[in-house]
Amino acid sequence: MDRLIYTSMTGAKHAFMRQAGVAHNLANASTIGYRSQEHHFRAVPLQGEGFPSRTFTVDASVKDVMDQGPMMFTGRSLDVAVQGKGWIAVQGADGREGYTRAGSFNVNANGQLQTKDGNNVMGEGGPISIPPDSTIAIAPDGTISVVPTFGTPNTTNVVGRLKLVNPPEEQLERGADGLFRQKNGQPAELDANVRVAPETLEGSNVNVVDAMVNMISIARQFDMQMKMLQNADANARASGQLLAYAR
Repeated sequence: MDRLIYTSMTGAKHAFMRQAGVAHNLANASTIGYRSQEHHFRAVPLQGEGFPSRTFTVDASVKDVMDQGPMMFTGRSLDVAVQGKGWIAVQGADGREGYTRAGSFNVNANGQLQTKDGNNVMGEGGPISIPPDSTIAIAPDGTISVVPTFGTPNTTNVVGRLKLVNPPEEQLERGADGLFRQKNGQPAELDANVRVAPETLEGSNVNVVDAMVNMISIARQFDMQMKMLQNADANARASGQLLAYAR
């Protein structure tokens, strides 16, 4: 019976972990630019004496789904969405360069262009600063132009250009802060072919219907493993009673 307990325990543990991953995706179904995750596990036969009839569940990998999310027009000049492949470079809280698809920006009190999370948006030469009292426009190639709201009318000045990159997806990993970075720790090279859609945001690529179906399926798998544990406990109790009667 102990063999059944350990087999069911691994199945229940990883079903619970996968359920937590699906719940995390559902919680971010409305997060701008979010990339969903898929938890993959595999069955491994237990090698030992006798026929390998037992199989344990072990971790395999956590895959980031890079499919593009829905594009939503906002009409806000500080909103951009990457079209197709590519990323927007930002400066993380640790000072390292990271990459995001969440293109909803703000200008802080110091004139720094930042994301909603407070990360500085990177330009080709570093963080981008916006002059005060200016109307901002972002072109499809990432060029940021400002028009002063005072003085000479219709005077357009270019203050920078978004650093848009497109490293191979298999070389990216998600950090604890939600930003993606290259696995080698080096900043990605600027890619002039990446384009953005002005006044638009990209929604989360989480498929809510699929996630709900997966949640129900995983919950049933977890219940099945727990029932196997209960059966193992019942068998152990019955065996103990038989041994007691045999005495």
